[in-house]
Amino acid sequence: MSAVNQSSNSADGFFGVSTTQIISLILIIVIAIVIERIITRYLSYFSKRAKLELNTANQLTLTFRILILIGALLAIGREGLSADLLISISAVGGAALGFASQKTIGNFIAGLYLLAARPFKVGDYVKIGTVEGIAQEITLNYAKVLTSGNTLVAVSNLQLLDRDLTNYLYETTPSRGNVYCYTFEIGFDHLVPTEKLSEIFDAVFAAYKDLPERPFCTLVRSTAIERVYMVYFYVTTPSDIFTIRPQIADQVFRRWDEERAKLKK
Repeated sequence: MSAVNQSSNSADGFFGVSTTQIISLILIIVIAIVIERIITRYLSYFSKRAKLELNTANQLTLTFRILILIGALLAIGREGLSADLLISISAVGGAALGFASQKTIGNFIAGLYLLAARPFKVGDYVKIGTVEGIAQEITLNYAKVLTSGNTLVAVSNLQLLDRDLTNYLYETTPSRGNVYCYTFEIGFDHLVPTEKLSEIFDAVFAAYKDLPERPFCTLVRSTAIERVYMVYFYVTTPSDIFTIRPQIADQVFRRWDEERAKLKK
């Protein structure tokens, strides 16, 4: 009789979980993943069609993901898992939580702070430490930034608090919407006179008449080796920064090289 009971228990599965329960758990997880993918794609399509702001679409997607997760956990809870399995899961979960709780909880709290403080929103052009680009997604765990190399970089919320953060949003007006002021440094040696450099900058900046404001530059430092200027330009579409910055730099250096070549003859 004892052998029959042991055989029956082993047939019931691992830790008293029947084969039916295991299949149900797998189905719940698979269905939750499929639903999440379908809803995420639909919300992305709906947001573009309804012309929702990127930040609003991001928050909407996050809300539905949380609802799907809660629904999956409730469905799993109704499967009547055995006490032995629950104890085992609790032990493993407790060990994992003890190992990673400090970082995880800190990251979660940092996410709440960032969502409340809102130092930037989805669609803004930002610089986080050495990562620079357009904010694509903001969650309670991380922010994703699209760089000029068309690469998505995920930055954890703890790193966001630890690193220098720059939001290039300059102003928001009813007529122009969001205006971003981007700056970058450009340096030259002393061979070309300052007056000629001013002419070069003026000629290059004059070509950007469609921008919200005319670009300009200021001398930020001068040493025995070089002169460094800070260039300022304004855009209403953050992705324009990816193209305008290298264009300005290339045009300025081309004209500067031409002047240097004339002076060396």
